[in-house]
Amino acid sequence: MQKRLLIIGYTWPEPATTAAGNRMLQLLHFFLADNYQTTFASTATITDLSYDLKSLGIQTNKIQLNHDSFDKFITELAPDLVLFDRFLTEEQFGWRVAQFAPTALRILDTEDLHSLRYTREKCFKKGVPFTTGDWLNQDLTKREIASIYRSDISFIISSYEMHLLKDDLGIDTSILMHLPFLLDPISIEESEAWNNFEKRTDFICMGNGKHAPNVDAIVWLKKEIWPLIRKELPLANLRIFGAYLPEHIQQMHNKKEGFLIEGWAEDAQTEFQKARVNLAPLRFGAGLKGKLISAMLNGLPSVTTTIGAEGIHGHMDFGGVIANNATEIASAAIALYQNQSHWKRSQDDGAAVVTVLYDKKKWIEKFQTKINSVYKNLEAHRTQNFVGAMLSHQTMASTKYMAKWIQEKKERPSLY
Repeated sequence: MQKRLLIIGYTWPEPATTAAGNRMLQLLHFFLADNYQTTFASTATITDLSYDLKSLGIQTNKIQLNHDSFDKFITELAPDLVLFDRFLTEEQFGWRVAQFAPTALRILDTEDLHSLRYTREKCFKKGVPFTTGDWLNQDLTKREIASIYRSDISFIISSYEMHLLKDDLGIDTSILMHLPFLLDPISIEESEAWNNFEKRTDFICMGNGKHAPNVDAIVWLKKEIWPLIRKELPLANLRIFGAYLPEHIQQMHNKKEGFLIEGWAEDAQTEFQKARVNLAPLRFGAGLKGKLISAMLNGLPSVTTTIGAEGIHGHMDFGGVIANNATEIASAAIALYQNQSHWKRSQDDGAAVVTVLYDKKKWIEKFQTKINSVYKNLEAHRTQNFVGAMLSHQTMASTKYMAKWIQEKKERPSLY
């Protein structure tokens, strides 16, 4: 019998603009290939860049926050599996799913640990080093970890974040699954078709303007890093691509300085294939950085920071150079741009990382095994997760009545 899947999206997927959108599309393709009847629902507004899910045969539904119309919707749908896109949707709808679809397997796709990204940004702005203690002390962290416990399985995209949850917090791995990007290995034919060193020129920086780490990276490039590179390579340009770039970033465009704000790239892969070096000087963030994986997929070496490369390459050599201050980043970028043998080694390292660590076939087998195992033994699985049951009980009470109060206030404002 065909299983029914409901995905509750924080946003409608935009794979052409965000790594999160790409990740969601990969998950959708997995479930469709596994013959799930799939419904995607969200409270968000569809944009011009939202993926046409109906073209994949996916049913779409607009849902409302704090409204009992969702209760009827999920009761009629009767899903076998519900996937929450980021912990915020689990907070908003998890109690309703638990009440009106109690036998559905509940999966949280974290995308990245939002609390980790938030804490790092906070520390960065204060000019203090990040510590795990800072992260644990945040209310957002407590909310996110509670969401992980309430879910039957949580997908963790980064090996570093798996380490944090497993080793620092002691969360049982029965409710966690490391699931990075699901990619096809890079074939010899693909790598041979890439533009070589001589055919590539200029630097590139790619990032969605709604994502604070990307905006900060562009500002840092403009103020400190690019002037050092341009001084040594006066004919080189830096081309910056990204959807939703804010006005103050667009105003940085300066042709004389070779600092070119290009906006959204309709075909990001082609742009990566043209460039010689990818720059991603990220000073805070979390998860896996899609721009760095995309560069590897297109034979493009990168220069990034420790945070940028975090969780991407395991014990393998990174596909480029890791540096953490403006001078070191600029020096690494210049050397990589000029040294063909160094550049080729970095390209090969990146291809090896993708092929060894992100092999879609390998991860999908683990994915299927985990889901099927938990689904078949759901009652026992939940019994073993006592912390999750306790948090669900407490959250059910508090969140349920808060939501009902909000709905009542909307429908009968004269009483409040």
